[in-house]
Amino acid sequence: MGSNALYKLQYGLYIVGSVKEKEINAQIANTVFQITSNPPTIAVSINKQNLTHEYITYSKVFSIQILSKDAPMTFIGNFGFRSGRDIDKFKEIKYKLETTSSPIVLDHTVAYLEANVINEVNCGTHTIFIGKLVGSEIMTEGEPMTYAYYHEVKKGKAPKAAPTYSGDNP
Repeated sequence: MGSNALYKLQYGLYIVGSVKEKEINAQIANTVFQITSNPPTIAVSINKQNLTHEYITYSKVFSIQILSKDAPMTFIGNFGFRSGRDIDKFKEIKYKLETTSSPIVLDHTVAYLEANVINEVNCGTHTIFIGKLVGSEIMTEGEPMTYAYYHEVKKGKAPKAAPTYSGDNP
């Protein structure tokens, strides 16, 4: 069975953050979706090996930043191809803490969402965290970056920990 049909599914590009005690971390994710509007409920898929997974599991909160098309590859790479175990991803990044104390990245962000985890679904290598929305804000009227734009225009690749990674890295 070929998986090329999966490439036709539409994704965005997001920064997902969380907190563990007073430590913050964030990563790039492409699998974020709204489940219901009343109550507002969202979900995100995170690889179990990622530090952000550990933080969400611990704190039961997460933030999602919707990236704008103008986000440079160096900015995306800071959150997508490096581990918070090895570097301080927020060393030169403007951010704020709101309702959940999860980091909210201010640069290149169209909007953000904050959620409290209400359920977790084990998907083998990943966990889908389902969260009740507890905060949100539109930061700019910029256009959100799609995962297709990231690949086709920015020439970005899928990291091995991404749910969409298939080995041939479109």
